[in-house]
Amino acid sequence: MDDAPTKPAQSFRIETASRASRIAASIAILIVLVLALLPVFAGRTLIQDFIFLFYMVALAQCWNLLAGYAGLISVGQQAFVGLGGYLLFALMLIGGLNPLLAIPLAGAISALFALPTALIVFRLSGAYFAIGTWVVAEVYRLVFAQVKPLGGGTGTSLTPSVTSSVPGLEWVKAFLDVRTPAARDIVSYWVALALVVATLAAVYFILRSRRGLALGAIRDQESAASGLGVDIYRIKLAVYVATAAMTGMIGALIYLQKARISPDAAFSVLDWTAYVIFIVVIGGIGTMEGPVIGAIIFYLMQRYLADFGAWYLILLGTLGILIMLFAPRGLWGLILNWRDVTIFPVRRRLAVRSVDEKRA
Repeated sequence: MDDAPTKPAQSFRIETASRASRIAASIAILIVLVLALLPVFAGRTLIQDFIFLFYMVALAQCWNLLAGYAGLISVGQQAFVGLGGYLLFALMLIGGLNPLLAIPLAGAISALFALPTALIVFRLSGAYFAIGTWVVAEVYRLVFAQVKPLGGGTGTSLTPSVTSSVPGLEWVKAFLDVRTPAARDIVSYWVALALVVATLAAVYFILRSRRGLALGAIRDQESAASGLGVDIYRIKLAVYVATAAMTGMIGALIYLQKARISPDAAFSVLDWTAYVIFIVVIGGIGTMEGPVIGAIIFYLMQRYLADFGAWYLILLGTLGILIMLFAPRGLWGLILNWRDVTIFPVRRRLAVRSVDEKRA
């Protein structure tokens, strides 16, 4: 009796990166280098536009990590944008700190504020959690409206002596032959570029870590993740605090560049949460690529359609509705349906190879 044919031995391996993602990473590094050199030959208007684009991408990545992976649908992230901005002003005007030192410190203090905030809003779930985060943001707005050293309800501005104390300002003025306002924008541009790259890197490495696996399990099926031993409360709290820190730093940068702050502007739900949700939804929630695409689309629409007034808001709403109806995975989801390409490889795939194929 002949022996039954034996199947070739197989090897198994978990893969994340692919050839396409490695090529995309190389292109991304090249793009960052080009963006770093942009102030050498770009005008001030373009620099300001890119600053806006950078901090919208960073804010969208933070909200996407919170809602798209941890399942925490927050409409109160403006609380940490405003908190970061006001902390920057307090650290600079009252504490006399260096602006570039005040930005990370504002993020760290925002994370500390996020802990007691989480103890309140984490008692809620679903729509109640969303409403609770918005109410907390309104409480922050009302509190800072009573702080007289920071301008109270009307807000305050950075003095020229403070804005001129940004490190590197004199070097930029001498090297690029520009005036102080333009030099301040260039320094803010470089800080914004560094911050958006750091935000992307932080979100990427979080999703590639063991906590990223836990977040994926929570997003797919929270009850099953709990049954597998995932500490859901602890993971969500860590993500909430981390996004608060990043959002606080972004808010500090925003108001360093604006040089003026007021409670209504700093804690605006439209500017810092509604638009961010729109960006993530049209780009693709639950992906890193989606918020980048969404931010670019939002920037282009605001840049070229904002002069149409109410029609601009109607177009934004119409686009959001169409995307939710016909492309619930967002524009990046449409791209994935057309071609399987990944720029940020955070998903783990099981690769099966035979021994003969491996030797070859």
